[in-house]
Amino acid sequence: MSAATVSRKRPRTVRPGTVLAVIALVVVSAVVLLPIAIIVFTAFKPTAEVNAFPPSLLPDEWTLDNLKQITSELPFLRLIGNSFAFAGGVTAFALVFDSLAAYALARMDFTGRRVLLIAIIATLMIPFQATLIPLYQLVSDLGWVNTYAALIAPRAADAFGIFFLRQFFLALPRDIDAAARIDGASEFRIFRSVVLPNAMPALLTLGLFTFVNNWNDLLWPLVFTTDSEMGTITSGLTLLTGPGGIIPHGVMMAGSLIAILPLVVAFLLIQRRFIENIATTGLK
Repeated sequence: MSAATVSRKRPRTVRPGTVLAVIALVVVSAVVLLPIAIIVFTAFKPTAEVNAFPPSLLPDEWTLDNLKQITSELPFLRLIGNSFAFAGGVTAFALVFDSLAAYALARMDFTGRRVLLIAIIATLMIPFQATLIPLYQLVSDLGWVNTYAALIAPRAADAFGIFFLRQFFLALPRDIDAAARIDGASEFRIFRSVVLPNAMPALLTLGLFTFVNNWNDLLWPLVFTTDSEMGTITSGLTLLTGPGGIIPHGVMMAGSLIAILPLVVAFLLIQRRFIENIATTGLK
């Protein structure tokens, strides 16, 4: 019998470190997924089971009453549409303005560039709650309360997004800029046709973060909208609170379940494109 045959028949040994790593991964995954499981199962529980003690994870009786109730008590489709308009609008404008500012700070030489960068980074240390009242006064003076402009315009650019994209643009070789300029390309043409295609992974990452953060935001829609028809899904769910602060947990979980589905779909789509762009992005 040859040595190769003996080596093929030898059983594989599993290292203790590998076993511990798998166990740790399973435990962490269970902890992370437990809140999602509670939302999903509670959304299909009748009210008696939701309020029962001790609580159970799986429902004894599955029901769609919570989903029906939330669509009857709230303008649910309108709230979902407002959330898409708000989060999608902010994401689209932020990607445009953040990428333009980041390109100027990373690839162009002009007087005061460093001072401007420090000022932008310094704004990250200011909590947005501190600027909420001045922003509301400005929006109110413009007559934008209960409009999409009030939700989108103040967030059309973001200091973190500018800094994030600037760092990515700095990592791109400047030789591609010089080659494009030799070919007669303008500065905007270099930005649009050379830099942006190579920065697609960073743009997708920033777009996903921006969309998720704004979709889940509660305080911003509550401050700038007073009409329930202009609210988002997160602010609309607060209307379900009954007198005395009684919360219908089953209905609330049903609304939360519907609210997170677009985020899951967006993540899966962006993840696939992100991996594709990582695999195909390269500079020759």
